[in-house]
Amino acid sequence: MEIQKQLKYDTAYLKMAREWGKLSYCKRKQVGAIIVRERMIISDGYNGTPSGFDNCCEDENGETNWYVLHAEANAILKVASSTQTCQDATLYITLSPCKECSKLIHQSGIKRVVFQNGYRDTSGIDFLKKAGVEVAQIDLID
Repeated sequence: MEIQKQLKYDTAYLKMAREWGKLSYCKRKQVGAIIVRERMIISDGYNGTPSGFDNCCEDENGETNWYVLHAEANAILKVASSTQTCQDATLYITLSPCKECSKLIHQSGIKRVVFQNGYRDTSGIDFLKKAGVEVAQIDLID
């Protein structure tokens, strides 16, 4: 696909991920993720608590509870319980993945990650690059 057309799609999917992140109940940070394969959205996710838990992501000190799932983990888990596959897919996410989620991304077969904002710890992105996953950052302007 030509570069300009790819950027147009990347921007549109990243904007969708940003809107999806607004569904999160987390107060500190709302993160959204979309997984696209062959130009079809196969999954989505946002950061939040596991099924059956209160939709309260932070403890009384404002710290994120350890059991909160990240947006990309939720999106990958949705694919795992479906008939779809992440093989050769692209993950669009509003915040670059942490090191734990980067392992999930690589193992799931995702070949490309497009993100908006960088996470303070870059070890997740460094790992993905080392694993041969294409990584791109796009600044959304609107």
